[in-house]
Amino acid sequence: MASYNLRSQVRLIAITIVIIITLSTPITTNTSPQPWNILSHNEFAGKLTSSSSSVESAATDFGHVTKIFPSAVLNPSSVEDITDLIKLSFDSQLSFPLAARGHGHSHRGQASAKDGVVVNMRSMVNRDRGIKVSRTGLYVDVDAAWLWIEVLNKTLELGLTPVSWTDYLYLTVGGTLSNGGISGQTFRYGPQITNVLEMDVITGKGEIATCSKDMNSDLFFAVLGGLGQFGIITRARIKLEVAPKRAKWLRFLYIDFSEFTRDQERVISKTDGVDFLEGSIMVDHGPPDNWRSTYYPPSDHLRIASMVKRHRVIYCLEVVKYYDETSQYTVNEEMEELSDSLNHVRGFMYEKDVTYMDFLNRVRTGELNLKSKGQWDVPHPWLNLFVPKTQISKFDDGVFKGIILRNNITSGPVLVYPMNRNKWNDRMSAAIPEEDVFYAVGFLRSAGFDNWEAFDQENMEILKFCEDANMGVIQYLPYHSSQEGWVKHFGPRWNIFVERKYKYDPKMILSPGQNIFQKINSS
Repeated sequence: MASYNLRSQVRLIAITIVIIITLSTPITTNTSPQPWNILSHNEFAGKLTSSSSSVESAATDFGHVTKIFPSAVLNPSSVEDITDLIKLSFDSQLSFPLAARGHGHSHRGQASAKDGVVVNMRSMVNRDRGIKVSRTGLYVDVDAAWLWIEVLNKTLELGLTPVSWTDYLYLTVGGTLSNGGISGQTFRYGPQITNVLEMDVITGKGEIATCSKDMNSDLFFAVLGGLGQFGIITRARIKLEVAPKRAKWLRFLYIDFSEFTRDQERVISKTDGVDFLEGSIMVDHGPPDNWRSTYYPPSDHLRIASMVKRHRVIYCLEVVKYYDETSQYTVNEEMEELSDSLNHVRGFMYEKDVTYMDFLNRVRTGELNLKSKGQWDVPHPWLNLFVPKTQISKFDDGVFKGIILRNNITSGPVLVYPMNRNKWNDRMSAAIPEEDVFYAVGFLRSAGFDNWEAFDQENMEILKFCEDANMGVIQYLPYHSSQEGWVKHFGPRWNIFVERKYKYDPKMILSPGQNIFQKINSS
């Protein structure tokens, strides 16, 4: 056994050295692949385009802080179109990079393919098929190009629902499963990646495989949270439960961060408590101007603004309990007991009772409002972090009450809420802190095209503060400009990540926009 472990370690070290050498070797223009040459291939006729409008659209994303041009865009009508294109690249002496693009909600070019091909996954959506619900098996089979809002609409027709969500539902299934998929349900139900039963995946070799925890399990765990590095998800089987009808939605305000976090941690420790929990902050930059301000009655805006002005930073806790006909007579009592047990500021508790659909789709109202004002398609220099529980008070002092107040530029929601590590799966590729409880902190910024760099600079300042303080913070929806950053990101799991890349995408064809690996060309 000792001999085997030694051989395994030597092999991993050798693979890492190969990757490092590859990354340090510049790719010169005379060896650059030219995927536009495949436009003449009959099997891609009418599906592969290099039109300026298509290429321009694929070069940008929701972040609007990068513009990375592909050479062409594939609009596949079937899984076979994608498989054929990947095989063509893999079998070529000079292969070209590919990236799957769903709804384009990445924020730093992660779904780009410079001088390669972007695969427009949404072109495969067929309204007559693509979502198949099993009432007996309590699962839904979904083509990965579908949006979560479309999945929800379909499952609710049969009184069923997935249990783990993102705050924004207009994202593709394949996109969130390649990252993690988190929100206020994660503490209880786990991220979306832990609610997957089975997938169909096309690897970087152009091979399609069905995988689950019992079949092709290494590929299954690699792809979930794998940032698109090991394969393109084309179908996912998602767990379902009976859907509730309504949501009792409470919001509480806090002025003391330790009480705010203590209450959050106590709530998520209960196995039979609320279904959703998220926290956020308000800072003294004037009256609330983000979409969360609509959660409070206009008559209280001045009172809340006065509290923010007085304390500089205040905190909001949101909790939700789902219910239906069988629990409608007990939900009020349960939430009253919860409210009485929390150490929030009395007189600042707000309640809503909404349909289950309206709660899950709550961000849509804010989106439509911003679109009507021309404020949606603007730069979004976001920063999302996982902060260990033992470091969250230091983060509050140094970032919320330090960097954010000092710079006075933050615009948009700032989320801070805990989740339980035991709801994640270490075999999956997603990187998370080692502590039993850690916090998701999201700076969901909106900026102008003339000032987004200031927000980006503040992001760098926050990351440097965390690194200098040795806080063990990990980026979610990560971006690193160097391989050194990625090695630190994955920590002891880096070697496994490299080995899987070499196993499933040895020519480094897939998802180059993540900037983790560069392409290996055979000579």
